[in-house]
Amino acid sequence: MGITPPREQARGTDGQVLGAQPPAADPLSAAWAFRWRERRLQPITHVQAVALDALLGIERQKQALLDNTQRFVAGLPANHALLTGARGTGKSSLVKAMLQRFGDQGLRLVEVPPHDLIDLPDIVAPLRERSERFVLYVDDFSVAANDPALMALKTALDGGVEAPPDNVLIYATSNRRHLMPESRRDNAEYHWVDDELHPGESTEEKISLSERFGLWLSFQPFDQERYLELVRLHLAALGDRRWDETTEKLALRWALERASRSGRVAQQFARHWAGR
Repeated sequence: MGITPPREQARGTDGQVLGAQPPAADPLSAAWAFRWRERRLQPITHVQAVALDALLGIERQKQALLDNTQRFVAGLPANHALLTGARGTGKSSLVKAMLQRFGDQGLRLVEVPPHDLIDLPDIVAPLRERSERFVLYVDDFSVAANDPALMALKTALDGGVEAPPDNVLIYATSNRRHLMPESRRDNAEYHWVDDELHPGESTEEKISLSERFGLWLSFQPFDQERYLELVRLHLAALGDRRWDETTEKLALRWALERASRSGRVAQQFARHWAGR
């Protein structure tokens, strides 16, 4: 029995097969930043630009994360990072600044909501073996003790049966030092052993989670002098370089009304004052 020759496909004047679908574009080459939403990676086309020089009062934290990220981009060993402390002190902005600093060297940022950490295996799967270096950015992370995301994060940090990819790190920010709520029962579990105070099992569990991050950076509230310096910086960025006693008093009153002298509050006042 002979072999039936393949049917000739119709072609256009340019030689292309009519009706053929064009090759799918690589979605991970479409942008520098992505968000995990509806169980897929979505490109972020308008990425918030944060300059390292605009982040004041956190020089030690800035240098530590910069060094860690630089090693990661260079393909050298680097650590997952946990940024904790007072609100509005630059934790999230510092992570975003890494993208602007190293994006042209292959760094990519993937924003993952805390409740979607249970999808970590699906998030990481398409990133493995790629040439880019991916930071999974988890902002305002806080979970309950029985949250499924907790076990998913532990597995991602320590590694399960499957080896973690070398080109993926987790950078998480949290207002909680141990990522989980502190309860009155935790204090009741403390006990004395040979004149030494030891935490109970609940506290140990919370500490063990935060200790899985190799780089742990703490952010303290700004003092008045640093707050005013941030106000002047944000005003200058908005083209308003006027500064007098009245502006200073109003900036301090703005912070007092909000019970916070954070970088976020300084930026909000600058927008209010420059907008007038």
